Amino acid sequence: MAKVKITETVLRDSHQSLIATRMATSQMLPILEKLDEIGYHSLEAWGGATFDACLRFLNEDPWERLKKIRDKVKKTKLQMLFRGQNILGYRHYADDVVEYFVQKSIAGGIDIIRIFDALNDPRNLKTAIEATKKENGHVQAAISYTTSPVHDNKFFASYAKELEDMGADSICIKDMAGLLKPYDAFDLVKAIKEQVEVPVQLHTHYTSGLASMTVLKAVEAGADIVDTAISPMALGTSQPPTEPIVATLSGTEYDTGLDLNKLDEIAKYFDPLRAEYIKSGLLDPSVLKVDVNALLYQVPGGMLSNLVSQLKQAGKSDQLAAVLEEVPRVREDAGYPPLVTPTSQIVGTQAVFNIITGERYKSVTKEFRGLVKGEYGKTPVEIKPEFVKRIIGDEQPIAYRPADKIPPELETLREKVKAYYEQEEDILTYALFEQVAEKFFEYRKAVKYSVDLENVDKENKVHPV
Repeated sequence: MAKVKITETVLRDSHQSLIATRMATSQMLPILEKLDEIGYHSLEAWGGATFDACLRFLNEDPWERLKKIRDKVKKTKLQMLFRGQNILGYRHYADDVVEYFVQKSIAGGIDIIRIFDALNDPRNLKTAIEATKKENGHVQAAISYTTSPVHDNKFFASYAKELEDMGADSICIKDMAGLLKPYDAFDLVKAIKEQVEVPVQLHTHYTSGLASMTVLKAVEAGADIVDTAISPMALGTSQPPTEPIVATLSGTEYDTGLDLNKLDEIAKYFDPLRAEYIKSGLLDPSVLKVDVNALLYQVPGGMLSNLVSQLKQAGKSDQLAAVLEEVPRVREDAGYPPLVTPTSQIVGTQAVFNIITGERYKSVTKEFRGLVKGEYGKTPVEIKPEFVKRIIGDEQPIAYRPADKIPPELETLREKVKAYYEQEEDILTYALFEQVAEKFFEYRKAVKYSVDLENVDKENKVHPV
């Protein structure tokens, strides 16, 4: 067997999972050239929540971040996470927006686009896959891993084959909640490898404490690439640590070929950053503990913190156990969707409402109504007609691909962003996060204005002869 390849997640999912995506570009830049020398298969550096967090919390242009990373990373492929028809936002966008976003991402330096859909509805991946192929990017189509009466190895292997037939250059098993157990991973990878010819990659989280063992069994079953995070930014709700995986496989037929001494240099850079995150409160020690509830309730780390926050705001913190027990029931009612953005938030919030109101579905969120109606796509199991009627009344469920009814949006968006326009990418930034984008554009304008004033002031100073 060929050597196992490693995707390093420290620039994206690692800090998204541990510190709510607050690592600034300035904290990444000094180590990029050394990361580029390691010999990773790829660096996951963009997409997911990084786009939102750059604008909302860091006052950074995410497109500028991508450019700065690409300028320093010359040898290693850059990878991003893309939510299919949702792009990096929380609703479905028109096809022209999806296509343009893919075009600009690849033009900006992305090599591999990992595309997934929360419901594993292939219709929601179609446009993003075709757009990536058109731009000569690498399509990594992802399976949102979950467990339920219908989610078995046959289901996932069949879905992987369908994704390969749609044009996937590789398949990713995306275990966002750390649910995949070691021996299950072995069987799942085997089942998928029997169906597809393209490489298979494993992405998992340490939340439940299983991840390193799961990676090892997946490798033994034939996984070609695995996601890991450099040790100071690993464990807990992040990925398994890079160095122990490399050490474990060293000298075997799966040897990654990566140098532990060079990895130690990377770890030494992130050690003081980690200490800084802990000191500032960004890195809460609670996200580092093993949480076996992930296996019991299928609640990813980010979803758990949202539930805690919602209950706290309602003055019902003592109801957490009841909410965690309600989550699987709501998920069953809603057709067993995998719990990943945005379905994790939708199911979780509805479970909170069911508990704090004292009556199930007495109050139904707009998003949960949309999920049941079919606005997010086809659920893995057909929802019972009587439940659909209870939630949406006399409205008609959606049987078509949701984006089919979304008219082209680009020209309208172009008009709306005219007052702020500085680059073509601004149209896409505005499309995804309208109000947050406007606030960022105002900030950018103010900073530019103050810099211009400074320069004028310097030019007007009289210099002695």
